Amino acid sequence: MDPDPSNFPILSYVMSKLPSFGSLSVTTASADDMERPTARTRQPQNPHFEITDRMPHLTDPNVVVAMRLAIVDVAQTRSLLKALGDRPDHEMVDTAKAKLAEIDAFLSKQLDDEGKRKEAEKEREMYKAVIELDEMHQAYEVLLKEAERRLGRIYDVAVAGGDVAAALEGREDHMNSGGVKEEEVVNEEIVAILQETLEKGVERVDLSGRQLNLLPEAFGRICSLLVLNLSNNDLKAIPDSISGLKNLLELCLSSNVLESLPNSIGLLFNLKILDMSSNKLTTLPDSICHCRSLVELNVSFNKLSYLPTNMGCELVNLRRLSVPFNKLRSLPTSIGEMKSLSILDVHFNELHGLPLSIGKLTNLEILNLSSNFNGFTHLPDTIGDLINLKELDLSNNQIYELPVTFGRLDNLIEFKMDQNPVVVPPKKVVDEGVEAVKAFMVKKRLGMINMAEERRSMLEQKDRSASWLSDVVSSVSGYLAGAEKPEQDDYLNQQL
Repeated sequence: MDPDPSNFPILSYVMSKLPSFGSLSVTTASADDMERPTARTRQPQNPHFEITDRMPHLTDPNVVVAMRLAIVDVAQTRSLLKALGDRPDHEMVDTAKAKLAEIDAFLSKQLDDEGKRKEAEKEREMYKAVIELDEMHQAYEVLLKEAERRLGRIYDVAVAGGDVAAALEGREDHMNSGGVKEEEVVNEEIVAILQETLEKGVERVDLSGRQLNLLPEAFGRICSLLVLNLSNNDLKAIPDSISGLKNLLELCLSSNVLESLPNSIGLLFNLKILDMSSNKLTTLPDSICHCRSLVELNVSFNKLSYLPTNMGCELVNLRRLSVPFNKLRSLPTSIGEMKSLSILDVHFNELHGLPLSIGKLTNLEILNLSSNFNGFTHLPDTIGDLINLKELDLSNNQIYELPVTFGRLDNLIEFKMDQNPVVVPPKKVVDEGVEAVKAFMVKKRLGMINMAEERRSMLEQKDRSASWLSDVVSSVSGYLAGAEKPEQDDYLNQQL
């Protein structure tokens, strides 16, 4: 919940100067990773990134006072969230929303049974509280961004020798350094290309590297378009009208400054390839799951902290999923439903493990889990179910033991596990290569099976011994009981 100095340098510095905050700093999580914040530590405050060297006016008491007043709402919201607790994860929120819808449907039908209604309403409040807590965290994230912009404006006024108190009261407007309001202007060349495309029914348009900061709404009318390349521009947003490209098969939005995507992107039902790499995306809209024709999805080099919960259930045709260089702490459980997936690249994230459902990806051939570092300590046993896996990269993690099921990866031919504190199998076995590792794990698994069999045999023998002893005791007891009251022999009695 504390602002990360790498993303909010001024805000973090000012908050550290407030008595109620002390010398708080964040170790690994960023403020953009609001989904699952990590633990905070207290460290000596010698300002973040030497910010006072780069921004010397921050030492001006008047500037600091004005900035403190400007973040009162941030301080109050932070205190409230600290009392309420961490933000619930994305799957928990989605589950709560689904349950809430079920309960509302139930309540609309249950008109007579007062007991059931009260029980359902009580459960409804619990799920509603989860959703509201998530919304509060989301609003706080927006508040942090706004506060950083506000403090930046105050500092700019101080640098220019202006009245910082007046700047504190001023409202934000989009002004450039010359005081002229910035307006996004559509490039005339782009307009010409658009007109030609509409007239001739062009199927491919390449607008890469044109320094575009705006895509005209009219692009949504080019129904003939099959391939659209908008990479290497300055696009901050994509218009909702993109949903009009009904026949689009490939869309490249890489290397822009996109922070979000419109929900209308989910209407591109025929889209097969979508490249959104190297942007500033913090989330993907849930509607992207409706692009069921997707075969390749690349969202590498962004700021994603989670993927849509139902992503796996709907993108069943996806063959390649590339999400490296993000801030993912987990993969959705539904990932196991992507039965067509052959390549999964999740390196350089913050994964703390894999869902058990990963074993359902029986067509997976390449899996890259490298460089998830301290949080990634183990693999699930279901990893052994990836019967077609050929390449596995686990390097630069904290894995100390492979599951015994690893030996079932018969098709694995390339395996990397350097920079891990591996104990099982021993490092010397790992150094010998993938076949040695598989052989070791097979032997270990057989050893465990034999131990289990021996244990079962001993238990059965013990049960048999106990049963024999019970029979003996029963027989002796019967004999002794018969000795007390001997049976009469009719023949002997007759002779006597």
